Amino acid sequence: MPSVGEAIPHDSARFHVTGSAAFLDDLPPLAGELFVDFVPAPIAAGRLQSIDAQEAMRLPGVMALFTAADLPIYHLPGRVNAFGPIFHDEPFLVADEISYVGQPVAVVAALDRHIARRAAAMVKLECEPSEPILSIDQAIAAGAFIGPRRVIRQGNVDAAFATAPHVLQGHLRTGGQEQLYFESQACIAIPGEGGSLRVIASTQNPSETQQVVAEALGLSLHQVVCECKRMGGGFGGKETQSAIPAVMAALVAHHTRRSARIVYRKDQDMIVTGKRHDYQTQYRAAFDDEGRLLAIDVEFHSNGGAFADLSTSVMERSMLHVDNAYRIPAARITGQVCRLNLPPNTAFRGFGGPQGVVVIENILQEIAITLGKDAWDIRRLNTYRDGDPQRSITPYGQVVRDHVLHETLDELERTSDYRRRIAEIARSHSSSDVTLRGIAMTQIKFGISFTTRFLNQGNALVNVFTDGSIQVSTGGTEMGQGLNTKIRQVVADQFGIDPDLVSLMNTSTEKNHNTSPTAASAGTDLNAMAATEACESIRRRMANYAAQRLADPERGLSPSAEHIRFERGMVFDTRDPLSSLPFGIFCDSARRDRIDLGARGFYATPGVDFNRETGKGTPFHYFTTGAAVAEVSIDRLTGETTIDRVDLLMDVGKMINPGIDHGQIIGGFVQGAGWCTMEELVHDHQGCLLSTSPTTYKIPNITDFPLTFNLATIENTKHRINVRRSKAVGEPPLMLGIAVWMAIKHALSCLDDKRSLYPLPLPATPAVILEAITKIRHTERQAPTHGGESQRSMAVSSAIKSPLRS
Repeated sequence: MPSVGEAIPHDSARFHVTGSAAFLDDLPPLAGELFVDFVPAPIAAGRLQSIDAQEAMRLPGVMALFTAADLPIYHLPGRVNAFGPIFHDEPFLVADEISYVGQPVAVVAALDRHIARRAAAMVKLECEPSEPILSIDQAIAAGAFIGPRRVIRQGNVDAAFATAPHVLQGHLRTGGQEQLYFESQACIAIPGEGGSLRVIASTQNPSETQQVVAEALGLSLHQVVCECKRMGGGFGGKETQSAIPAVMAALVAHHTRRSARIVYRKDQDMIVTGKRHDYQTQYRAAFDDEGRLLAIDVEFHSNGGAFADLSTSVMERSMLHVDNAYRIPAARITGQVCRLNLPPNTAFRGFGGPQGVVVIENILQEIAITLGKDAWDIRRLNTYRDGDPQRSITPYGQVVRDHVLHETLDELERTSDYRRRIAEIARSHSSSDVTLRGIAMTQIKFGISFTTRFLNQGNALVNVFTDGSIQVSTGGTEMGQGLNTKIRQVVADQFGIDPDLVSLMNTSTEKNHNTSPTAASAGTDLNAMAATEACESIRRRMANYAAQRLADPERGLSPSAEHIRFERGMVFDTRDPLSSLPFGIFCDSARRDRIDLGARGFYATPGVDFNRETGKGTPFHYFTTGAAVAEVSIDRLTGETTIDRVDLLMDVGKMINPGIDHGQIIGGFVQGAGWCTMEELVHDHQGCLLSTSPTTYKIPNITDFPLTFNLATIENTKHRINVRRSKAVGEPPLMLGIAVWMAIKHALSCLDDKRSLYPLPLPATPAVILEAITKIRHTERQAPTHGGESQRSMAVSSAIKSPLRS
């Protein structure tokens, strides 16, 4: 029986439950191994004048201390002490200019990690501070930007606004988000012969880690091997930012010729690593009396932090997703990354998509409020229509095809009982109620592919052994998302065997070179397709051999590969199924007859290309779509939000593993709801992060899970591409968490009969909600002038605006 489509357990589930799954710091230290820590910059901006490490070096057990001057690249002609996936602007270690609090300045190596930590704290840095840029507004005023200003245009925007019956405009602030993976950044570097290095890293990007380590140490790529068995979470935070800890461990191993290990502490990790970009967005929308969009004019500014990292690509995806699931005849979409004196922000699940999607969903909600119409009807009116040339073109010129957006809306409206519930909520509102209720629907149309064309490739190595078991190596990394399990199922079905006979090996640049990061929801798409190609090569050889082996000229069975089947662990000719061979015995026989039972497969996503200069092209192979209805209750006295019910319906194609996909959908939605309602990053006035642990940074708990959660998938017979007709599922569900934020916005709009539009920042924390309720009440009452009421209002506002609110 085929395993694709079955919810077999995650390949590490047993090890996770029993505690035997080995993460990086579970690996036993090698003889003589050194533990590594680093000295962080104490200021957000300024210059490093001197480093005094004398006291630290006298500490027993301290073996070495290294600075930027000890990096071999520092002394190579024409090479600079900087790296980056797009722009080479981020120093490996501070040489002179300091750009954010916590930036690594020096690396300490000791016999014990506690000694290394003590030694790092004893190093004295003399710095000359300068005025930091700590907000997007400050960066705009100073002209501090990263990369060019990008524009996507469609239609005559100015003419559409000049003639539109209605125009609304506003400002939306969306906050950042901490990845908060369980396993912090970690790396072990092991020296080898001839100056070579083996780097074992918790990374989503082994090839880039290999490249950055080699570059920093002045080595060639063939001298560095990077491996990754599994990660304790990633969410994008280990796509590029795993490079610096790898360089620090590698630097120690390179100079001492001893194994070196670094594992960030959780607070240390949160302080120095980048997060989801916070955005400030100005928007205008033109629409008609029915609520049909005529034009949008959107200007994004993001907080890129001190260095480029992936910020320009993140901004690009925001711009490519501001249309979301909706046809917009005329659009002007601009994006600019701002440079701040904060850690460089980086990839996070959704990769800019959430910051774009929430803008158009907010616009449509405000159109509904302005016109006094149901927001569901406004969204359905504007949704892309499959097969209609006038209603299928995105602002960047790609045709949206083979989708079931309208079918999803109609089915979800029925199964969620939306009409009855929103009518009931409308009747329930009373100024005397302590509880405020809201309900909203949002959609997602998420493009699947890297928007940088060359990254859309993968390779795989498949080795079939003489007992019928198989090893598979790919460039994909397992961070808990089930990539390895899905590839096991795909490979097992290629040979008609049980998935337990297939093992996914450690990801290693030694076996899979020049690979792309496991990101963009494309891990299964790229690596399973590459593995499939390798399997098909082996199967062709096997089938030709089996045709000869199973042929029986005396019975009229001439050799015919087209009649050979691999099913139920057997190899047989369909013309004589009783003369079958067990797969393992067949493999042993094939090897003895010198049949090659191994192959390398390669896959490049077809048809994807995007021109950044023109803002036009086909950046995505296909779209994963869906919709969600969220209902919330808000305590008017505390601002606390309870998610009463969520109904979620998605088109994820033919699922390779429904259990894993359902887990990804639920987890993604909850993570998105956390970004929208509670996950708040707080910095002090000097640029130091204050929310540095789960005690000060709130992520969703089990008590924050919807009281009722209904999850379903919808069949889409039109989708016929990709591996086994599946669709990517890692990132898209996160953006359906926006439905919770929109339900809060709907609840607040019910307080005001004048249909006024009140800006609601994201996350909508209890403090933010209380502030909104207070503003709405004061607007309705026109602010009483007697002293007692004014004093109470000021006290509430003061409490809300405290930078330490949680």
